[in-house]
Parts: sequence; C-alpha cells; structure tokens
Amino acid sequence: MASPLIDLLITYRVVKLLVTPFEKQEAFAKGIIDKNGKVLKKASQLKTQAEKDSYTILHRFIFNLKRILGKVGLGGSIASFGVALALLLKENKDMEKYKSLIESTVIQYLKDTNRYEQMINEVRVIKETNEKPYMTCFGIDIYEKDGRLYSEYEKV
Repeated sequence: MASPLIDLLITYRVVKLLVTPFEKQEAFAKGIIDKNGKVLKKASQLKTQAEKDSYTILHRFIFNLKRILGKVGLGGSIASFGVALALLLKENKDMEKYKSLIESTVIQYLKDTNRYEQMINEVRVIKETNEKPYMTCFGIDIYEKDGRLYSEYEKV
C-alpha cells in the first residue's frame, strides 16, 4: 500500500506535467515529440538513458491526456487544471487534505514559468446555473453531471 506522501508526489508530477507546455518538456528538447505532443520517435527507438528518462510511461500517459484535453477544449486554461485536480481528488478522497498544497504548488509553478497571469486574464464567460458545485479548485467552480466533471466555463 502506497503512503499518502508517495501519492502526493505522484499527483504533483502528474499536475506539473499537465501544466507544462509540450515545447518545454525534455522530450521536446530531445526531438521525441513535436510542439503539439505528436510522437516523433517511438519509445522502442530511444537509445540514450536521457531520452528514455524524458519519455517514460508516465510521460506518454500525460502527453496523450493533454492531447485529448486539448481536443475537447481543456488544453491550456486554469479551468482545465481545476477539472484535472477535481478528477484526481474524486478518485482518491484521501488526497483532499493536500488540495491546498497542490493548488499552491501549481500556481507557484505557473508563476515561476510566467504563465499564471496569462491564464488568469483569459477571456471567459461564466455560465449561469443554480446547481451546487461539486468542488472548487483554483477558485473555479467544478460541477458534475452524469459522472462527468466540468468547469463553470464549459457548456454542458
């Protein structure tokens, strides 16, 4: 059984990889993926340990997830990270005690990479609703409908 600290570290890595653009990933610098996350070199073609370390199973999972989120309009906004965090917390209720730590870590990371202001200043329209939010992450209301989580900015 994994400890909560291990779970927190894994959660941090997942969220950090989600918020880091493809072109700032080591796999991009090594020519393994392009700026859209498309695979240029398969895992079986990687030769050096540095290449293998920059394109692990976790990286492949996150890169695929980022491409899917991008296709459904959840690619680069702070709301997408709110939904991602809500999904993580929904899957593991024990992680709720780390919610504030995860949020502050992601926000600090976005500030350190000069992307926080851009995300906060995105133009968006909040949909009117009388529904009670499932959760609030990064100051964004997250709702649940038919088992799917969505932000206050999405049309459902």
